Amino acid sequence: MRQYSADLTPPWKKPKPVPEVPAEPGLVVEEPGTGFCGAVIRCEAGTVTLEDRFGKHRVFPLEPGGFLLEGRVVTLVRPSAGPVRPTRTASGSVAVPGARARVARAGRIYVEGRHDAELVEKVWGDDLRIEGVVVEYLEGVDDLPSIVSSFAPGPDARLGVLVDHLVPGTKEWRIAESVTSEHALVVGHPYIDIWQAVKPAALGIEAWPAVPKGQDWKTGVCRALGWPPENTGAVWQAILKRVGSYKDLEPELLGRVEELIDFVTGSGGA
Repeated sequence: MRQYSADLTPPWKKPKPVPEVPAEPGLVVEEPGTGFCGAVIRCEAGTVTLEDRFGKHRVFPLEPGGFLLEGRVVTLVRPSAGPVRPTRTASGSVAVPGARARVARAGRIYVEGRHDAELVEKVWGDDLRIEGVVVEYLEGVDDLPSIVSSFAPGPDARLGVLVDHLVPGTKEWRIAESVTSEHALVVGHPYIDIWQAVKPAALGIEAWPAVPKGQDWKTGVCRALGWPPENTGAVWQAILKRVGSYKDLEPELLGRVEELIDFVTGSGGA
């Protein structure tokens, strides 16, 4: 006698199997029980550690159907052994392996000088390429009004500008105020030069030396620290090599650059 299955549930009503997804570093998932959403930073036997956008860590068990990936229920599993890839860019963002650079936006970010541009590229370069944001430098802010006028910022071509030592009441401040608009944002950091935005600890010094007014700041710093004052370009390259990530920069600079990126890409501001 033929044996029949007792399961009479129509195929279209049977629950679909929950897909298994390797918990690769950088994968963003949500734990539905707590609503915690974050990127995978570690996966060990039976547990996975997530980090949210504020840097908070939570450890969760690897349970069947225990997570949501883009709104779908999934089961996270330990990834197979393979080459270790960086999980973060130098700016602290989640790395996107294999991501292609986006076609350049019409919007731009201008910084005051070449050293500023090199520092922004080193720390935020990966993020900027993915967002399609180009960084150029001004060599000073005196010509900023004419540059902004020629650029003609608009809704699809926002302009962001980073200025050194932007102090209320100064000439630079007045220039910045005169060109700021709905589609043009000028922000500044408090440092005399972009060198100062590098944390002294990253360079093995206790603090940036004070340089008397009237003296060239870079030259004075080099003399005070025993660095060659006749070649500040070489000194800067040595400083730049000591910057490994955003952790080596002062928060006043970090906040201003992130603000400009958000503004130009439309993910922040008006």
